[in-house]
Amino acid sequence: MNGDLITSIKLLEKERGLDSEIVFTAIEEALVSAYKREFDAKNSEDVRAEVDRETGEMHVFYTKEVVEDVLDPNTEITLSDAQTLSPDFELGDVLEFELPPQNFGRLAAQTAKSVIMQKLAGAEKERIQEEFSSRIGELCTGIVQSRDRREVYVDIGRVEAVLPQREQVKGERYNFNQRMRFYILRVDERRGHPVVAVSRSHPNLVRKLFEQEVPEIADGTVEIAAIARDAGSRTKIAVASRDPDVDPMGACVGQRGMRVQAVMGELGNEKIDIIEWDPVLEQYISNALSPAKVIRVDVHEDEEMAVVIVPDHQLSLAIGREGQNVRLAARLTGWRIDIKSESQYQETLESVFMNKLNAVADDLSAHYPEQADVPIDLFAEESVLGDVSSSTDRDFEGFDEQELISHENDYDMTDPQAAMAAILSAAEATADLEEPNQMPISEMTQGDTVIQPETNIADIPDEIETPKQSTVSEGEDDETADIPDEF
Repeated sequence: MNGDLITSIKLLEKERGLDSEIVFTAIEEALVSAYKREFDAKNSEDVRAEVDRETGEMHVFYTKEVVEDVLDPNTEITLSDAQTLSPDFELGDVLEFELPPQNFGRLAAQTAKSVIMQKLAGAEKERIQEEFSSRIGELCTGIVQSRDRREVYVDIGRVEAVLPQREQVKGERYNFNQRMRFYILRVDERRGHPVVAVSRSHPNLVRKLFEQEVPEIADGTVEIAAIARDAGSRTKIAVASRDPDVDPMGACVGQRGMRVQAVMGELGNEKIDIIEWDPVLEQYISNALSPAKVIRVDVHEDEEMAVVIVPDHQLSLAIGREGQNVRLAARLTGWRIDIKSESQYQETLESVFMNKLNAVADDLSAHYPEQADVPIDLFAEESVLGDVSSSTDRDFEGFDEQELISHENDYDMTDPQAAMAAILSAAEATADLEEPNQMPISEMTQGDTVIQPETNIADIPDEIETPKQSTVSEGEDDETADIPDEF
């Protein structure tokens, strides 16, 4: 029997990862509790138990003090009884006796069993807490064991993990004995037992899979700056390289796409867009909207919003199905993104210009009611401008064009020449309306002709305008200087 005990302890140590010394200590404490139950002892200070680590033999020892009158027979013994054992005993001496565990009754055995189970459960709980608390944020391989209406139970080694419903991927199937990779979220406790919570939908699952598949990411040459994931459908990742000789996108894709395909296979063929991180915000937002082509990006820092202009035929591609592409791009960059087509952008500019022009014209009509019914044509022939100019002795040299543009509401509308300057400044402030060979409005004098522009107010550039939002200190020629140490 003692040999079977040693074999069982070794098997328990192997299966549950418990130290054999913890099991032996639990058995010794259980024997002491059984003694207290059997003999109704008030305390266990005078009782100790030993289990031989080699043979498995168990011994229980209890002590009694030599007294004149016995009050508690479990802890005291008379002098005469002590001297029958040895005549050398005197009052106050302590005698230690051994009690074979086989003498314990059924209730004492049940108590010992309960104590052993409790001690082992506590030891296993501490082991799981210690082992998996340090592994939070890492990957683990598990085998699906079972599932219910909400949760999937996974064997990840020495412990069973739980995949909550909110961490599951919509449309993904979890079949019995299916081997999968999981991301360790946390260690919870249910009814006194530790439970490891794992995830299949967390964005960092993609990050960890790329770290395993791409050596350049593992050694820090290439870094993943940001991840935006719509689990089960599509993921966007932004990568950057600290080595100018290493292409971050090529490193992640791999030869013939082998690396990214391995990650996609682990994620159930989820689509992955790999874009290059850029220190210039406008270029970064343009890259994030890939595969759509971007014409222009205007950043409004006070609103943390970017207005993106795309060709008319690329509008649906930039937005994506149900807004998925622009939604992931916004998560990736951390900015709100408003996408407009090229034609919508032109209409907006025209509307802004006409509103300003009409406002100035209304102010002018209010100061010259006798001219209210006469249509104002900014782009009339030379005679119109000449007539207005001849109505006063002043000329345009007395006005500062930049001052007029910045103070549109400060003009003296009682002066016809100032009113006309206000209209002209509104036109210049709204858009670049001058023809290539046309004289700048600010340099016109009396008698010069204002040429009628085409309907298209602002020529949208064919290439992306990338005003620098982030600058590099002078002398830094390394392309990696713009990449921060932490993203």
